[in-house]
Amino acid sequence: MRLDSHQHFWQYNPDEHVWMNDQMEILKHDYLPKDLEPLLKETGFDGTIAVQARQMFKETEWLLELAGQHEIIKGVVGWVDLCSDKINEQLEKYSKNNKLKGVRHVVQEEPDDFLLGKAFQNGISQLKMYDLTYDLLVFPRQLSASIKLVEKFPEQLFVIDHIAKPDIKNKVVKGWEKDMKTLAGYSNVYCKLSGMVTETHWHHWSPEEFKVYMDIVINAFGTQRIMVGSDWPVCILSGNYKSVMEITTKYCEQFSKEEQDNMLGINCARFYSL
Repeated sequence: MRLDSHQHFWQYNPDEHVWMNDQMEILKHDYLPKDLEPLLKETGFDGTIAVQARQMFKETEWLLELAGQHEIIKGVVGWVDLCSDKINEQLEKYSKNNKLKGVRHVVQEEPDDFLLGKAFQNGISQLKMYDLTYDLLVFPRQLSASIKLVEKFPEQLFVIDHIAKPDIKNKVVKGWEKDMKTLAGYSNVYCKLSGMVTETHWHHWSPEEFKVYMDIVINAFGTQRIMVGSDWPVCILSGNYKSVMEITTKYCEQFSKEEQDNMLGINCARFYSL
């Protein structure tokens, strides 16, 4: 089974999707499972992991409701208030739905040391009890804090979203490469080959410019801890679903069939306990 490890759904609401700026008009529409399903079929993918796009409980509830209605949604990465002193109540409530596979907080919008906060780390410490993973959405400047976090919780599964958003537009590798190699040294950390097209010149890129970044990540994590994702519909800011997914699927063709199967689905299924 081929799996898109990272995409979003929403019914656009300007008061709730506040991260969409004036350059993102194309995103200010509804994007639902019925819109994604034909794109999956066209590219030979069987299902997806739906990831939160709003920091609110009703986002988690809505995604779980969608997952119950649409077979293509194999799992949900929702949102809970990890800094709350009632985090256990939240996790107990939502984990009763077996489609909830992990949680995420939009750390990239937080201070660089957010991951090291006592309340946040208390929340992270509770996830293993509910067999939930954690998606790390960070910028390169937050990788040093990410390293300290994953080192502190060796039993907790983490995955780095969008290869930590390096500055592909300006071909920046130094610093990011060192920290990614350090993170890869922890066996509880995976990485998503996703979100790259929005980190370069929108609609003016070639697949070759991502190769150096994918080479670094694959060499660091190996083919057992890599999964591919579209970041749809965010990716349409810079491409279309098929062209974006072909960046990674065609790159993976250099590997053995077993390694391709791992990166295109098996690793995702294993990480999220599908």
